Amino acid sequence: MQLVNETLNPVGDPARTARAGYRTIWRWHFYAGLFCLPFVTWLSITGSIYVFKPQIEAWLDRPYNHLPVTGPRATGEAHVKAALAAVPGAYLHDYELPEADDSAVRVIVGKGTEEFRVYVHPATLQILNIANEDQRFMKRVFRLHGELMAGDRGSMLVELAASWTIVMILTGLYLWWPRQPFQSTGTVYPRLRQGGRIFWRDLHSVTGLWISFFVLFLLVSGLPWAKNWGSYLKKVRKFSTADAKIDWPTGRASELAERAAKNPAPATGGGEHSVHGGHRAVVASLSYEPVDRIVATVGALHLAPPVLIAPPTKQGGNWTARSDAGNRTLRATLELDAATGAALKRQNFEQRPWIDRAVGIGVAAHEGQLFPLNQLVNILTALGLNLLNISAVAMWWKRRPRGVLGAPAALRQGTISNWWLLPVILLGVLLPLLGVTMVLLFLAERLLLRHIPAASRWLGLGTSA
Repeated sequence: MQLVNETLNPVGDPARTARAGYRTIWRWHFYAGLFCLPFVTWLSITGSIYVFKPQIEAWLDRPYNHLPVTGPRATGEAHVKAALAAVPGAYLHDYELPEADDSAVRVIVGKGTEEFRVYVHPATLQILNIANEDQRFMKRVFRLHGELMAGDRGSMLVELAASWTIVMILTGLYLWWPRQPFQSTGTVYPRLRQGGRIFWRDLHSVTGLWISFFVLFLLVSGLPWAKNWGSYLKKVRKFSTADAKIDWPTGRASELAERAAKNPAPATGGGEHSVHGGHRAVVASLSYEPVDRIVATVGALHLAPPVLIAPPTKQGGNWTARSDAGNRTLRATLELDAATGAALKRQNFEQRPWIDRAVGIGVAAHEGQLFPLNQLVNILTALGLNLLNISAVAMWWKRRPRGVLGAPAALRQGTISNWWLLPVILLGVLLPLLGVTMVLLFLAERLLLRHIPAASRWLGLGTSA
């Protein structure tokens, strides 16, 4: 890939410099699109499914709602014990606040780094279903979308694709910018009756114009989940007053570590028995009797559902309750006293550190949960992305030369202004994976590919007048 084919030299013919700069940006756009196209298609499809998570999960959970309930309702303690008995060796992670008296009680239990959602009948304590959280349909879609089902390596690959898609969009906007007297036709709306290359060019550029902001927003708002960039953000976050726990995972390893952290901490002191039997000692001393008191307290607060109640993971700790609403601006976290069920501390969304609020708003919009038409906006953006892909392939197919890839050729002895270095360096710093790959590709082109005639000719690394 030829990122910089021209000599960085501000001196020379201004017209040639402008043409060389345009051609260079065009090459960036072409190669970024070539790499990103399959990822963009995949992410737009899986993302379009995921934005309907609330509706899909409600539909899948239909068999466990509106159950026939006769007789008195069992206690929350009994629900928890029934769920733990159904998954031997597991620990209580979360008790989901029931939204209706005739719905199955959802109890999430953990075993190592695995989590299981146990559906318990509210009165009879019958186990209706045990679902591995990683095997649930929407969880699979989430992992397909964010990590290609390949863990942290897949997350980094998706992050790399997202970074180069940002380059593709920015360079596309530069290419769209009118260089002749402004005309709305072919710029703001396409010339659909022209046919041929003009039809596909207009369809591509105009669609890109209208969806560019939304695409950039979705790309940036999705980066906090990524393994590399999410870790990068965590380091930046430490410079703020962000002492609160983040509520989004950064890669698969982070998610699994978060699950393991919900298991009880080993007991300290007490000799050998406490060391080897630490987890069991804590669990044995933990009573689930406070669940009903806490449910009563939290239920009266009308937090945005789903609301998850979690036990302490260390001796003497407080119980917690948190809203896990898709619209993260509605979330709240509480600490509660086990003996009385009283709320000791509450943190609402607006009380979280500013960087967490910014990420939370972005994540909610990314998932289609921030405002009423959010899902529609995301779907239209995904459709626009696929239209960009189709029109890009059509344009390439119509203009491709025989025997070569068809990348725009560079101008012979062209020059581009040094000011292009600033946005390139800035993008490389803000998106570290992008910066690393840009350097590697530049070195590969200069030191290797240019010196292999067949590769140079096929990739368009030669120059034209």
